[in-house]
Parts: sequence; C-alpha cells; structure tokens
Amino acid sequence: MLSALIWLPIVAATVLLCWPGTLSAAWAQRSAAIAAGAALAIAIALFFQFDPQIHDWQLLEQLPWIEQLGLGYRLGVDGLSLPLVGLNALLTFLIIAGLERQEQRSRLYYGLMLLLSGAVSGAFLAQDLLLFFVFYEVELIPLYLLISIWGGARRGYAATKFLIYTALSGALLLIGFLALTILSGAGSFAYNPNLAAVLPIAQQVTLLVLILVAFGIKTPIVPFHTWLPDAHVEASTPVSMMLAGVLLKLGTYGILRFGLGLFPQVWPIVAPWLAGLAVVSTLYGSLSAIVQQDMKKMVAYSSIGHMGYILLAAAAATPLSLLGAVCQMISHGLISALLFLEVGFVYSRTGTRDLRVLQGLLTPERGLPIVGSLMILAVMASGGLPGMVGFIAEFMIFRGSFSTFTVQTLFCMVGTGLTSVYFLLLVNRAFFGRLPDQMETLPNVALREHIPALMLATLIVIFGVQPQWLVVWTEPATAALGNLAVIASRALDALT
Repeated sequence: MLSALIWLPIVAATVLLCWPGTLSAAWAQRSAAIAAGAALAIAIALFFQFDPQIHDWQLLEQLPWIEQLGLGYRLGVDGLSLPLVGLNALLTFLIIAGLERQEQRSRLYYGLMLLLSGAVSGAFLAQDLLLFFVFYEVELIPLYLLISIWGGARRGYAATKFLIYTALSGALLLIGFLALTILSGAGSFAYNPNLAAVLPIAQQVTLLVLILVAFGIKTPIVPFHTWLPDAHVEASTPVSMMLAGVLLKLGTYGILRFGLGLFPQVWPIVAPWLAGLAVVSTLYGSLSAIVQQDMKKMVAYSSIGHMGYILLAAAAATPLSLLGAVCQMISHGLISALLFLEVGFVYSRTGTRDLRVLQGLLTPERGLPIVGSLMILAVMASGGLPGMVGFIAEFMIFRGSFSTFTVQTLFCMVGTGLTSVYFLLLVNRAFFGRLPDQMETLPNVALREHIPALMLATLIVIFGVQPQWLVVWTEPATAALGNLAVIASRALDALT
C-alpha cells in the first residue's frame, strides 16, 4: 500500500509526460484526477489498516537496493506521518480535480503536480535516511518548474531563489546524514532512534545543529525565511496551496523525526535556542503580515508566524506539545490552503490583490459573497477561534509548552492576537464597506469551483468540534517521542 501511494502518482505523471501524440487539456486533467483520486483512496485505506494504539512503524516494506552503500528501500508509517500523508493526498486531489483547468501546457502541469505529490508521500513514508533525502530532493524539481513556468511576472527570480535556498537545505541534510551514519559506525542508513546515542555529546550537538538548519530553511524559520514570500506571491494559486499546505510540513516533520527523534539526548541543549527562534519567527511573521498591502503576501507571512508555534512545541518536547505540533501541521495545511484558494478567486475576478484598492467584496448583488464568507471562516480559524481546528492545535501547543518555556510561550501567544489583527485588517478592507461604483459586477464563482473550499471548510470545523478524530491517530506516537525526550534529558542531567 505504501509503495502504491508513492509510485502510482509518479507512474501516472510519467505516462502523462511521455504520452505519444496530442492530449487535450480536459483529458490531461481527467487522467491526473483519476490518479490523484486513486492515491487518495489508498491514503484513506491506510487509516483503516493502521492501528492507532501502536506508536511504532506499521505496514513496513523493506527491499534491498544498493547494499554496498547500505541503502535500502524501507517504508513505514506511524502516527507522526499518517496524517500528513492523508493531507498530501487530499490537497492533491482537490487541486487537480476541483480547481479551474490549466490550459497552458496542461500535460506538463498535471504531470508535475502528480510527481510532486508522489515525492512528498515518499519523504513522509521513508524509513531510510538516504531514501528520505532522495524524495526530499526530487520534490524540488517539479515545484521549481511549477513556479517558473506558471508563475507571475517575477517568477524566474522567485523560482531561482527557492531553488538556491532549498538546494542548500538538501546539501546540509546530506552532510548531516552521511556524517551521522559514518561516525556511528552503522552498516546502513536505516532509521534508528539509537543511531546517535553512541556519539560524544559534542558530535551529537554539531550534527543536530546541521540538521536543524537544513530543516529550518525548509520550514522556514527566521532568518532563513526570505524565499517563502517571493515564492508564494509569484506562484499560481494551486502551487501556493501545495506549498503552504504540504511542502512546508517537510521541514517541521524533519525537525521532529530526524532532530528530536535521532538526538533526544542533546535536545535539551539546543531547545532554549529553538524556543527563542520560535518567538522571533512568530512575532516577525505576524508583524510583517500586518504591514502588507498584498493579500497573498499577508497570508504568506502568516505562515512564517504559524510555523513558529510548531518550533516552540518541538523545543518543549512534551507529549502534549508534540501532539499539538502535529495537529498544527494539519490545521495550518487546511487553513492556509483555504486562504490561498479564496485569495486566488479574488485576484481572478478583480485583477488585483491590493488592499488599498479592494473594498466591499462581500456585497451580495455585485460582489463575491460566498468567497467572502469562506475567507472570514478561514481567518477566524487561523486566529484560533474556538470550535475550529486552529484553536485546539494552538491550545495544545501553548498548554504543553508553558511549563517548559513559560516566557517564550507567552510571547508566542501574542502572535495569536496579532493574527487576529492582520486578518481583521484584510477582511475589513477587502470585504466590508461599499463596492466602488467604477467596479462592474464581478464574475460569479461557479458552485463547482466552491467545492474544494467547502470541503476544506468542513474539515476545519469538524476537527475543531471533534478533535479526537484527529489526535487519535497521533497521540501514541507523540507520547512515545515526548517520553523519550524526558528520559534522555534526565540521562543528560545525570551525565553532566
């Protein structure tokens, strides 16, 4: 099942790209939608095959690959990766099947989307350090092309900047993985939580910092964040949805899996620094969002702030904070995808995202009332309104981190208030007031085009009202990871 989840989209992408003769845009979209729907069905089936009471890897697949290098094809899924795999499959299907058809070079576009989705699933499911790195690097290629071909006026600059930053991230990650395997004397690159335990403390700290910087670029954490606003502003709406909804989670997932998971013994040494960076990222992202006049750039900076919450939770490394971190990944994935989708509708109907120009879009007669309503729901969820998934995720993070990093948690809680400020500014300026007389009646958004947004909004509310349906899959895995960090911290105290 795990291999099918990875290779079905990749094979479908290869068929689309290599299909002899011409293929209409409609058929390219239908073919990609069938492949994405099949991958989503497999992801849903995973939840039925998965035992939520077991915290360890399940549904393991192992095959020898390059034995001379210690590289094996090892896949597995646990409570940390399962929700992210489901999120990736869901967003891919909604984007391909539900959004407006891409007419320009459609075969290449949908093929790259499927390739991107398959590579991301491979990274979440990889149980081998080098195999993870391979998928981590493969996803750069389709994303770079999706931005540079279908992006905005400065797409070349944004795509190149993204490629340079993330290539640097991959290089640091490869150095860290190679050094960890060689220094520990391991015979293979198989994921092993005890891999670093045999190394001296100084070597562990050095390798951990190297890996954290690599994933910090991907997350992104301030000061490695500057590629993200440019990439979002220039990317098309579907690419922005994938970038914010799924691809940023490769960074936060890597921090938990390969940072805390491999180096629990020295995690307390770097944790205060991470908590400080979490505060900086949260406040910087939130304050930067307040001063933006471009709706899309405001949402992009909000992502930087919300990734800071996950970094705080990882630094605290308590069972509750880690559970909140995974919930925040899913919460942010759903909410940010909805926000970028609605911003895309505004731009396609009005021709602008400038908050100094937009006004009164909620007007029922000539405006975009459904778009405005869904945007209001998304900003309330992002601001942590009770009854929506954003609230429960942030509450668990702050409650789980407060006892460990009290001051840092309080500063990050300020970020929640700032989220309400900048999103209220967005909604008030763009959607309330009187629609200008010079702006003609805006083209309607067809009901079919609203289906992806309505599905995202439904999940945001369902998981907010009944969060147990989300946390049940993750709680055993994050509890085990948090307990491991506690035990390792006590061992480090005894050693020092």
